[in-house]
Amino acid sequence: MVKPKYTIAVTGLNNTDNPGPGVPVIRGLRESDTFDVRIIGLAYENLEPGIYMPNTADKIYQIPYPSAGGEAFIKKIEYIHSCEKLDCIIPNFDAELYTFMKNEKKLAQMGIKTFLPSIKQFEERHKANLPSFGKKYNINVPKSIAVTNISDLSNINDKFDFPVLVKGKFYDAYIVYNLEQLQYNFNKIASKWGVPVIIQEYIQGTEVNVVALGDGKGNTIGAVPMRKQYITDKGKAWGGITLDDEKMLEITRNLIKKTRWRGGMELEMIKTEDNKYFMIEINPRIPAWVYLANGAGQNLPEALVNLAMGINVEPYKTYKTGIMFIRYSYDLIGNISQFEKLNINGEL
Repeated sequence: MVKPKYTIAVTGLNNTDNPGPGVPVIRGLRESDTFDVRIIGLAYENLEPGIYMPNTADKIYQIPYPSAGGEAFIKKIEYIHSCEKLDCIIPNFDAELYTFMKNEKKLAQMGIKTFLPSIKQFEERHKANLPSFGKKYNINVPKSIAVTNISDLSNINDKFDFPVLVKGKFYDAYIVYNLEQLQYNFNKIASKWGVPVIIQEYIQGTEVNVVALGDGKGNTIGAVPMRKQYITDKGKAWGGITLDDEKMLEITRNLIKKTRWRGGMELEMIKTEDNKYFMIEINPRIPAWVYLANGAGQNLPEALVNLAMGINVEPYKTYKTGIMFIRYSYDLIGNISQFEKLNINGEL
């Protein structure tokens, strides 16, 4: 049987200490047993490492930031589509998802498939909405409040005991131990990501995560839990190991069933010493450590593309436990002409 060949555009090529999911997603796509691929890398910055990594993208295009507006975004995608005849796009950043979801029908009219959560699904799991989300779906979540003005922090001691977590609405999270640190990090996050900034109760325990894929009908196509072995100062996993944890899988399956989640997701939890699980974050896309799931026997990027193409996908039944991943730094050598070409022409 001849495998189809898809042209797939992927964002999130920033494989740095705050890595995007693009490169591991591409690795999964290139390992697909059901289709071949031509990969179009979509980059916001011209120094994203995935641009220059060998055997990653076949072609690179620079795209406008979401803040430029939907019109500029669609115009650029139309141009790329006229050159490449895209079959599918996989966006990998929280901050860009709204733009893609809002334009999902336009993309479909162009013949470009996506497999994304609905705007309702996306918005109800926002960090600012996590308390109501937990109540609605019967999930333990830490106490949290959304703060829009630094003056509201003056009475924080009446609501929380230090330490607390201070989080941006899209990215960044810091543990703070006093009001001065809280105010400093509030300003730091607000200037980068805007408001609200989330103040969250700090739960003592082990940080565990699940990468999962829902089919939009309530079924879990795949799910792999892991424990972070090493965490960077940005809160990112630099090493992890797959777990045999049925409770984490039960929480994931129930959530996908109740929400009818469509697309990739990451559940971030804290497991306490008395074996309670608290959901601290729900990320509405594939995480940067997704290649660990490949190593454990579940190629979730491949399954996502097949779902996007309207192909029936059977759920994964098993995965390997005790599989580890470790990130590392690596110096890529290139030529200034590559940088110049991308900078001048917007493509490489």
